[in-house]
Amino acid sequence: MARLFLASGSPRRRELLTQIGVPFTTLLTSIDETPQEAESPTDYVRRLAQAKAQAGLAALDYSADAVVLGADTSVILAGQILGKPLDRADAHAMLAALSGNTHEVLTAVALASDARCEVFTVSSLVSFRRVSAAEIDAYWDSGEPLDKAGSYAIQGLAAVFVSRLEGSFSAVVGLPVCETAALLADFGIPCWQRPDPISISETAHE
Repeated sequence: MARLFLASGSPRRRELLTQIGVPFTTLLTSIDETPQEAESPTDYVRRLAQAKAQAGLAALDYSADAVVLGADTSVILAGQILGKPLDRADAHAMLAALSGNTHEVLTAVALASDARCEVFTVSSLVSFRRVSAAEIDAYWDSGEPLDKAGSYAIQGLAAVFVSRLEGSFSAVVGLPVCETAALLADFGIPCWQRPDPISISETAHE
């Protein structure tokens, strides 16, 4: 069976892979995440996901059974990429812009092996209710927005801002588990790997 390596330090992606029963080893890679001139948001997230996967593969000693997963998630509002906030003022400006509006969240996932590299992208639409300046300040003080694209985490305290979601919740978190599981299977890595397999029928009424 192929061995999976996750080229990401994101705890959310680690949790999502663990949730679907996929064992992996974490690799820490470093790439330039600066958008290129005239690069579309879709091209941007796909390029970064692929670059992370290939950087992870290059960091490994040659192994025919190694598969590396790279991913990138970006928040898009009016065609502009909203990255991680630089400071309180930056986060406040982002959240004020998202307030009362619908934005797009793009997540790209790349799987790279010695033989090939495959990339896919999932788009979701997230709508925010009106968020007050006092709420934005309190949210910043929680510490949650610091390392989050768009200055918020849908799986965290910012869930109260979200009035509607069209698409994949897990993709907004950082890894679309349905599509990722399908691609992993294509690379010979099944989900639901457990030391002691659990029968779904046996647990259905527990």
